[in-house]
Amino acid sequence: MQRRRAHQAGFTLMEIMVVIFIIGLLIAVVAPSVLGNQDKAMRQKVMADLATLEQALDMYRLDNLRFPSNEQGLAALVKRPQQEPVPRAWRSDGYIRRLPEDPWGTPYQYRMPGEHGRVDVFSLGADGMAGGEDLDADLGNWAL
Repeated sequence: MQRRRAHQAGFTLMEIMVVIFIIGLLIAVVAPSVLGNQDKAMRQKVMADLATLEQALDMYRLDNLRFPSNEQGLAALVKRPQQEPVPRAWRSDGYIRRLPEDPWGTPYQYRMPGEHGRVDVFSLGADGMAGGEDLDADLGNWAL
């Protein structure tokens, strides 16, 4: 009978450490680039949503000769307002299908009359509070 020699296959501690070092190095180089692109994509989504909402508000104004009131808000673009001033020529299918949320899951804000124009439509940024810098900064239709 032949004896089989037990041969253990596996990685040495040194090999595992080298692989972990290489993975860490890749993460250190790639992560900032990826995160920077995510921030840029969030800002672009806000700007695209604001352009859509502003266009819908312009169509609402063309049909009804006024923008929705602050009380009616952006919801007036989806559902016919029942409070004064009730729009007389509101489109039966609305002006947009649904109200988008900003990339941080917060509804867009509406102000009429606006501080920056006839109406202001804006996101409060990542922190959900007025003001701020970088990702926390307010982004509005005044920046389009």
